[in-house]
Amino acid sequence: MENALSFTCSSSSYALQPLSPTSFTSHFPRKLLRQSRLKRSNSARQPRNRLLVISKACGSDQNGFPIMGPTKIFKEEAIGAEYGEGFETFRPDGPLKIDVDFLNDRLQEGFLNRIRYAMKPDEAYGLVFSWDNVVADARALKLNAWKQLASEEGNEFPEDDETQRLMLYAGAEHVLQKALHWERAENDLDRLKRRLSLLYYDNLLKLSKPVEGLKDWLDAVSTARIPCAVVSSLDRRNMVEALERMGLMKYFQAVVTEEDGMDSIAHRFLSAAVKLDRKPSKCVVFEDDPRGITAAHNCTMMAIALIGAHPAYELQQADLAVASFTELSVINLRRLFAHKGSAFMDMQKQIIEKSPPRRKLTIDTIF
Repeated sequence: MENALSFTCSSSSYALQPLSPTSFTSHFPRKLLRQSRLKRSNSARQPRNRLLVISKACGSDQNGFPIMGPTKIFKEEAIGAEYGEGFETFRPDGPLKIDVDFLNDRLQEGFLNRIRYAMKPDEAYGLVFSWDNVVADARALKLNAWKQLASEEGNEFPEDDETQRLMLYAGAEHVLQKALHWERAENDLDRLKRRLSLLYYDNLLKLSKPVEGLKDWLDAVSTARIPCAVVSSLDRRNMVEALERMGLMKYFQAVVTEEDGMDSIAHRFLSAAVKLDRKPSKCVVFEDDPRGITAAHNCTMMAIALIGAHPAYELQQADLAVASFTELSVINLRRLFAHKGSAFMDMQKQIIEKSPPRRKLTIDTIF
């Protein structure tokens, strides 16, 4: 892209810049990448290291509890971009509004890229993966955190599906006040939320396996040279370390995390499109939540749904729904864009054929 976009977010000092598939390492500070690859040499230091990672990532009070975590992880986020709106950022010459139409216009392929994509059309796409239940089993992490919190507080963990569904998708404050009805929940609400976040991050440090079939699928799209991004509300350091433990970091050219300062799901998708240097209309989002699918469509992106956390009938709005990554192939991506713009109800220009005028025959008479 000739005119690269560069802007910063208010919650972080990192610059949000579009990345080429090979420039991911230059986007992060070298010090951060070196720290993410350090191995814990002594198992006795592991609890201390966990607290250090959590406190540095989320911010902590004098007791070591995270401050920012509960409001971001255990919270129902806004969908965003309902009318194509984006987010506002700041540049040296003043504020700049980044919306869906702006990105689709500014992220047009250059002349050389158009020739390249004509020969290799798969490289024109960009894949955006949601962290929760698409890259990692976030349901198990959240439920385990709730179970540990209930055990510590001397309460029973609810086994009914409705309450567990609230634990997964509703805010922590709503669950503590409206669903669990714990006696001390009203007085110790802030403490319980902080402890819940600490337990979640502690379980996150033990995560080492991705979702089944994901690694094979990433191998396939990497062979096709399709750039990928992962989006999450986690902090950058914990996200990078989790991807390193699962052996997936090499597949992602961009990471969108809490430090990017995005306020909604759609804004994270737009930020991923900028980092991948791909138009939103050329991106495919992998989601398991109907809200995420709606956010992808609001951004003019295609959406592939993973059936599991939600049943198939709740994912009907997705462009494609699969039970696992093993059902996918690169040809599926081409088919998603094969008939774009030619649906039955899409506005199209009507071609009116005009017949050529008849020629007048004249007879020349020579006397």
